[in-house]
Amino acid sequence: MNRPSPVRVARTTCPHDCPSTCSLEVEVLDAHTIGRVRGSTENTYTAGVICAKVARYAERVHSPKRLLKPLLRTGPKGSGQFREIGWEEALDRVAEAFLAAEAAHGAESVWPYFYAGTMGQVQRDGINRLRHAKKYSEEFGSICTNLAWTGWIAGTGRLTGVDPREMAKSDLVVIWGTNAVATQVNVMTHAIRARKERGARIAVIDVYRTATMDQADIGLVLRPGTDAALACAVMHVLFRDNLADRAFLASHSDVPEELEAHLATRTPEWAAAITGLTVGEIEGFARAIGTTPKTFFRLGYGFSRQRNGTVAMHAASCVPVVAGSWRHEGGGAFHNNGAIFKIDKSLVEGSDLRDPSVRRLDQCRIGAILNGDSVSLKGGAPVKAMLIQNTNPLSVAPDQEKVRSGFAREDLFVAVHEQFMTDTARMADVVLPATMFLEHDDLYRGGGNQYLLLGPKVIEPPGEARENHRVICDLAGRLGASHPGFDMTAREHVDWMLRKGGYGTFEGLVDRPLIDCQPEYETAHFLGGFGYPDGRFRFAPNWTEVAASNDGPMGPWRDMPRLPDQWDVIETATDAHPFRLVTPPARNFLNSSFAETATSAAKEGAPTVKMHPADLARLGLADGETVRLVNERGAVTLAVKSYDGLQIGVLVAEGIFPNTAFVDGRGINTLTGADQPAPYGGAAFHDVKVRVERAIPAEVLPFGP
Repeated sequence: MNRPSPVRVARTTCPHDCPSTCSLEVEVLDAHTIGRVRGSTENTYTAGVICAKVARYAERVHSPKRLLKPLLRTGPKGSGQFREIGWEEALDRVAEAFLAAEAAHGAESVWPYFYAGTMGQVQRDGINRLRHAKKYSEEFGSICTNLAWTGWIAGTGRLTGVDPREMAKSDLVVIWGTNAVATQVNVMTHAIRARKERGARIAVIDVYRTATMDQADIGLVLRPGTDAALACAVMHVLFRDNLADRAFLASHSDVPEELEAHLATRTPEWAAAITGLTVGEIEGFARAIGTTPKTFFRLGYGFSRQRNGTVAMHAASCVPVVAGSWRHEGGGAFHNNGAIFKIDKSLVEGSDLRDPSVRRLDQCRIGAILNGDSVSLKGGAPVKAMLIQNTNPLSVAPDQEKVRSGFAREDLFVAVHEQFMTDTARMADVVLPATMFLEHDDLYRGGGNQYLLLGPKVIEPPGEARENHRVICDLAGRLGASHPGFDMTAREHVDWMLRKGGYGTFEGLVDRPLIDCQPEYETAHFLGGFGYPDGRFRFAPNWTEVAASNDGPMGPWRDMPRLPDQWDVIETATDAHPFRLVTPPARNFLNSSFAETATSAAKEGAPTVKMHPADLARLGLADGETVRLVNERGAVTLAVKSYDGLQIGVLVAEGIFPNTAFVDGRGINTLTGADQPAPYGGAAFHDVKVRVERAIPAEVLPFGP
């Protein structure tokens, strides 16, 4: 009797833009086909648990919607009319367009544009090597982390924190500003373990009742953009009730006495009026922290996506310092571990070729840039040619009406290297089919954990799909760009980075593709001092000297509060626009990824906006009715959903659906702004004022203020 051959299981890493960076075990059925995908137990942060959308990754890899051959536009921009061409012709056309733009307008008229569709160090960042070799316009990658990281580093001085696995040793886990059930399920793995093994409580702070809050012992639903007020009131109670760790403050912070005096008027009553929480909720939360030494603060990105987001992140990070939570195992705080990894990407990025005089264009300002805004272009040449990898700006970038009109320019050449026909690919002149993570080699860093992880190639790509690295190298040859990095394979790049960092070799990691880089306990808890030369946490940071990614001070940075405080620079509701809109992630999508898979799309259904029943009644709207959200940037048509898990006057629209999912073809980021928040820019996706109108069937109305 013949026995079936055992299925090979490959070990690799999830590449998506998520802090969890999970270790995966993938069934390999043959050279082109995968089966089930599971979380690895070798990775003690993943701990065998992954999100459902990645568990069904075979559906995405083998999707009939995959792009398989290069395409050339044959109809109007955005028409979706293309014909197949060969790779040689496609690359020649891209190179010719770049060379023509350079000859007519200078090298800076070419703008390679990318982000985090893959978090792989080679496949994501290799585009910069071409940029630097050719002196094309640089990109200031501001869209995701700037507001949060700047706020965290402002206080701690370094982008590190407590080992996130210590959540399991906590007696109170505070999950602030992240819907972990939907966006980083491993946070819940360790928080729930603390509850089961220690009886720990879980506190969740968010702007609506999420699936994460449904599992909480303490759930606080506050108004968007008011997190700093809550943090200040909590610290007020800690000082008032003698629950502050004054010894830790004296040894580890800069101006504790000044902070205490400043917070004397930031009472729970003051914060209740701002946040919409009750005084009792604020007092109870503060007392829970003050009486629980092992309180672990897991601070997410969500509450930083406001124009005051950096100040809010800093204020929240001050609470565990005042409470002395850092002293205790299972206590302290964590946001991101980016600073613990020692990876030299000079060969990947060609950093030795970088010319600091080349202009740096703000990724979030792509709409203004493509519409010729002189300030956004820094007084230089218009952008005439683009190569886009790993991002979908016609869906995810703010101020979509400007983005749309910019991409519609007939004098703009756009090449998009993609896995699916996204909103951005549909506007391209040339579309190039891209590999997925299982079809190429790469190296990953765990932002939400402490692992450096290998991602070896597992299967062959379908059709004629090519990896990012190869496309960049092939274009370099046609464009006359020279650098040793263009002559290396992706695997050779990974091996070089591993050896340079003292992490071993590519081959040495294949069987167990992860390295635990967690610093020792005292370093992770900042017990020997925070990341400033004097070792003291900064309650009063110098905002324009914070060592975070920046392109110089932006926005109203001169008006930023010296000490933690509520800073009212958000888009406040007005009579004309009485609602505050938040646009958080959907559980089955990741930014715009996974919207193309049938199961994820079916689970999410059609775009909707959550509204409090009292607001529905006041406007005379019915649950499920079609409405228009309108502001001065544009209008979006979608169904309204009655939901009592948010405050009156607040709207929540989950997920970045494709523009084609909306009645009038305009996605949710039509409403979000691209102005640059202080001090270093970013995208205030959750800081939007709108009005709500009943939609008129079969009629697309104009929008305006």
